[in-house]
Amino acid sequence: MINLYKGRYIMKIVLTFLLFIFSIFSLAGNMNKQPTQMIMVTSSDFSSPDAKLQRYSLQHGKWQKVGQEIDIKIGKNGMGWGLGLHNIPKNATIIKKEGDGKSPIGIFALGNAFGYEPYEAKYPYNVMNEKYHCVDDIHSKWYNQIIDSTQVQKDYDSHEVMKFKANYYRYGIVVKHNPNNIPSRGSCIFMHIKDIPTTGCNAMSEDQIKEIIQWLDPIARPILLQAPSSEIGGLMKQLENL
Repeated sequence: MINLYKGRYIMKIVLTFLLFIFSIFSLAGNMNKQPTQMIMVTSSDFSSPDAKLQRYSLQHGKWQKVGQEIDIKIGKNGMGWGLGLHNIPKNATIIKKEGDGKSPIGIFALGNAFGYEPYEAKYPYNVMNEKYHCVDDIHSKWYNQIIDSTQVQKDYDSHEVMKFKANYYRYGIVVKHNPNNIPSRGSCIFMHIKDIPTTGCNAMSEDQIKEIIQWLDPIARPILLQAPSSEIGGLMKQLENL
């Protein structure tokens, strides 16, 4: 009887220990889901095509600046509220739509980086060629998606070719705006190379976009938070609850 009780006691200790280890790993898993890298893009108002970009890293619960702030170009018509990880304010009147020339306001996950040729980086990276299209036809089932045009049944009349003579997409990063691909709510939003305002993307120099790609870490679940300066505080509060 004594050995039986000892056996049960030892088993209870082992089970308690295993549950403790499981809880630790579960907690770690949940912690890893929190973004720890952020790209913040700030404009002076809703209509400006000029913005500032600053990288941040979450250290001991506080966002710390990484590198120097840079000047970039955004949508030629400024910004409008987009679809992402955030909630759009109920009183918002400027909403991003297809073809409006506005960059999206909000908090967005980042997709893969991409370019015209192989590039060594720890962040996921795709090589593009002329057969890859990003579809902006609101009537297509491929709307707001990058597809291999040789592998699908074409049902679209409008798209962006992901490799062309200009260097605009030589290096870029997908912004996961409108992740449910809702028609007319905006498509094909990237960070890429350009020195003039865009139709909705964020644009900078080749060296700047390459530096960002090298910095990005997939484990850090990097996000883009962008808005006119008047909306940044509200989005930062939302970010705390992601």
